Parts: sequence; C-alpha cells; structure tokens
Amino acid sequence: MPDHSVPIRAIASLRDGIAPGPHRTTAADLDRLLHAWQSRFTAGQSPSTASLAFLDWAAHALNAPFQTAELGRLAIEHWQRLARIALGSDARLPVPEGDHRFSDPAWSQDPYGLVVQAVLLGELWCERVAQGPGGIDPGNRRIVAFKTRQLLDMISPSNWPWFNPEVTAATRDNGGRNLVQGFGNFLRDQATARGAAQEQEDAHFRLGIDVAATPGKVVLRNALMELIQYAPSTPLVGAEPVLIVPAWIMKYYILDLSPGNSMIRWLVGQGRTVFVISWRNPDASMRDVALDDYRALGIMAALDAVQAICGPAKVHATGYCLGGTLLAIAAAAMARDGDDRLASLALLAAQTDFTEAGELQLFITEDQLDFLGDIMCSQGCLTAAQMGGAFQMLRSNDLVWSRGIRDYLLGEREAPNDLMAWNADGTRLPARMHIEYLRDLFLHNDLAEGRLRVGERPVALGDIKLPIFAVGTERDHIAPWRSVFKLHLLNDGPLTFVLTSGGHNAGIVSEPGHKRRSFRIRLRVHDGRTLGPDEWRAETAPQEGSWWLAWEAWLAAQSGPRIAPPPMGTALTDAPGDYVRQH
Repeated sequence: MPDHSVPIRAIASLRDGIAPGPHRTTAADLDRLLHAWQSRFTAGQSPSTASLAFLDWAAHALNAPFQTAELGRLAIEHWQRLARIALGSDARLPVPEGDHRFSDPAWSQDPYGLVVQAVLLGELWCERVAQGPGGIDPGNRRIVAFKTRQLLDMISPSNWPWFNPEVTAATRDNGGRNLVQGFGNFLRDQATARGAAQEQEDAHFRLGIDVAATPGKVVLRNALMELIQYAPSTPLVGAEPVLIVPAWIMKYYILDLSPGNSMIRWLVGQGRTVFVISWRNPDASMRDVALDDYRALGIMAALDAVQAICGPAKVHATGYCLGGTLLAIAAAAMARDGDDRLASLALLAAQTDFTEAGELQLFITEDQLDFLGDIMCSQGCLTAAQMGGAFQMLRSNDLVWSRGIRDYLLGEREAPNDLMAWNADGTRLPARMHIEYLRDLFLHNDLAEGRLRVGERPVALGDIKLPIFAVGTERDHIAPWRSVFKLHLLNDGPLTFVLTSGGHNAGIVSEPGHKRRSFRIRLRVHDGRTLGPDEWRAETAPQEGSWWLAWEAWLAAQSGPRIAPPPMGTALTDAPGDYVRQH
C-alpha cells in the first residue's frame, strides 16, 4: 500500500506578502487585528459589504423621490386595511407557509390575532421598501432584503414574552418556573459557548457505541484523514467497493448515526464493501492547507488504499456536500489524466455550479473574503462557532429565535437525538482552503466555467464519462436543489437526478421506513433532452419512501456479479478512529 503518512506540504502564507514566522508589524497587520476584533460583533461579516449595499439603496431611493413617496401611500393603505380587519370588514392575511412563529392556537384569538395581522402587513411594507427603486445592484438589493428580513425576525412580537400568548400562559400556569428554568438553560449555553463547560448531547450518544458504531477498522491515516473500512455483514458483496467522501465542514458520522438510520450500516447490510474518509479536525497549525490537498491526501490517497485492499475492481465513489464538490473535481481530473478507477459517481446535496447557491452567496464578495482572510490570518482557521453562526442566520426564525423562545422563555429543552448530537460536534476549516473554496468556486465559479486548475491544468466536468447519481433536497438552504440540478448543464452523460423531501441533512439521512419521506427520480440519458428544474419537477411524479432503495438499485445496475468479501486492510485502530474524536 502506498505510504501517505507524509506531513502536509509547506505552502506559502495565506495572504500575499505576509511571510510566515516573525516579522515587523505593519499597518496592514494592525488593520487585520482591527478586523478580527470587529468580527466579534458582526458574526464574521464585513461591515463594508452591508454598508455599501444600504448606501446603494439609499442613493437610488433619494434619486427616485416619487417612488419613495409612494411608500408612504402604501403604508397608509396597510393601516386602513388593518382597521378594516379589526372591524371584521376585510379578510385576514394568512400566515405564510413555513412561518411557525404564530402556530400556537392562541395567536388566532384577538387581541393576539390583530397583532399577527399588524406584523404581516408591516413585514409586507418593509419587504417592499427593501426592494427599492430600479437601478440598484441586484446583489446589493438582495443584501438589503436579507438584512431587513433578519431585523424583522428579531423584533417579531413572538420573541417578546409579554406579547407571546404561549409564554404568558406558561408563566401563569407554572408560576414563573419556566422563566427560571429558561434562565438556567441560558447560563448553561453561555458557559458552553465560552468553553467553561462541555454540555454535549453525546452524553446520550457516545461515539463508537451509540453513533458511529458500525463495525470497522481504520486502515489508513495521514496528516489529513483516516480511512475506515467496514466489516462485511453478508456472505457475498458487490465486486466494486463504495468509497464515501463526506464534507470536512462536518464529522463523517452524519452518515453513520444510530444503527436504525445509519447510511453506512445500511449499505453494508445491502452487501456493499464500504470505505469512508474521516477528516482530521484542523487547528491553527493547518492554516496553509490548500483545497487541492484535500483531493490529493484525501480522495486520491483513499483510492490508492482501497484498490490495494480490494484489488483492481473499480470504485463507486460517493460524495456528500462539499465532499461531493471535491469528488467532482477529482473525477474531472482523473478523466483528464486517463485514470479510469471509478465505476460511478454519486453526488449527494453537492454543488458544481455556484451561480444560484442561495442566500449564503449574498456575502461572498471580494470585500467579504478579504475581511474573512484577515480574521483567519490571526486564527489560522474558521471555528465551528463562526461557521455555525453563519448557517443559523440563514434560517434565523427556525434556528435562532424559535429555539430561544423554547429554551429560554418556555424553559423547555428538545429531547436530544443523534442528529442533534452530531450537529453539536463541530469542526473547523483551514484558512487557506476556506478562502480558495469561497473565491474560486463560490465567487468566480471556476469549476463550472472550466477555469479551476488541478496540477497546473484546468479540469472540465464534461470530461467525466461515468454514470452519475445526483441528489438534491427540497428544503436545502446550503446547497439549494436548483443549484445542484445545474450539473445537467455541465455534463451530457447519463445522469439520474433525485429530488427528496427534507433539508440538507435530514433529506440525505432518509432511511427506509422513515415516515413522511418521498422523492422524485428521473434519468436523463446520454445526450438526452435536458429539462429545466421547474419543468423537471412538474413532470416527475413523487414516490413515497426512501431514495436509498432507488440508489441501491442504481448501484446494482452499475455493478458486476457478487463475490466473496475482500480481506480487511491492516488495522491501525477500531472504527470510528481517532480523528473523529478531535474537538
């Protein structure tokens, strides 16, 4: 087996002109310290990005006085409608689908019902204001709308105990004990955030026992990852092993949760020889690890090891989230170089074109990346808390404010589950890799447009001549399914696309037997007609159940006859290994 235990190569510093090691403090260094300090109050967002967006909005609003004045007339109309609603002479506005702030039945009773109507009308007006007149840069317009939405979410009356009927009823019925319990929850969360306490759901879900418990061995370890091979559980297995590449912004065991919903355990039970990469949790010493290091020391090193153990059989490669994006890059480079070791490609909630990457893309600008680079220059990596905070603000109603009401005002705690335990087990991101990923893929879209260079030469997704199985999830706020769908435009080979219910995580962890799961599936044959995403959805009927079964049938169609299980590789330690335990 090739030796991949060499350390990560030394690379030039993250930022041009800043040499590693001691150096004279410059004005630029002081500005970086200032930006790092500012980030503590801006959730890592550059104040210039939002400021310039609002300045653009204000300049156009001032230069369109008649359209701006029209907003005053619209406000009066909304007040008049609210008065008619109060008098019962006008229909009430429905609460938008997916808005759970006013789901308690008490919100439908006056005076709370009128408060809800005032909020909905006020939000409609504010959203119209945020749109502004014509001429505003589209990116700036979206930033203003997003920031306005965040402000509205924050000041919603549902967040204030004296306006929320659910909170007032709980306080009355419990004699205020809910507020005492909520204050205790708040203090514990603050202690955990400061590192003074380590309150984790893994007290109930222990690594290697309750989660990440599928039997296996670590058969390779290098400076960036461990490779786990899982023990067979059937007398015969598919001749082609399955290699899973998870994202390094999450621990791999999102795919190996409890035995009942572990994708890895399920695949092994279907007679698949399964390998998975478990990424090292980076620290400041890994600041100069590049995006291509993850390909070379991750995917390519794993492929070498898999074939050293299983022989020359080709490999079914599967990538999830950012791991899928990296796998697509690796597959394109392999196709370019004549490396035919892959049998198929499965990409789960993985983007290859970033032109419609959702709200996360709003703040991926040169200004924001420069600001983020200054933050990480001092830290060496992006922390789990910083990354998690950015994802939470994309769904602040569900992930921030509603949770605050439940935990701190109602004094409740959601019963822990394996997905929550995994979500609390955060990871970090190396500084250089993160900037390269955001700049090259998110900002410049170099992969989709054929400019991304691997080994000093560009790669093209159109060069991949493999059957592809791509999965998008309906409520994905990280990899929106219409963005995932764009792979149809980048590769003309046989592509099976699945759109499954759920979000970025729950839509993928969708085991057979899970209630209220459905999916749509359609094959676009080689050189076949490509539908638009909305047309595809309208013409593809939903099916009840788990998409895993359809994936296994697809894998079987790409596989040869079953054989006796290959031997286990030389074990370094038992699964789940050491890297997954790094915090």
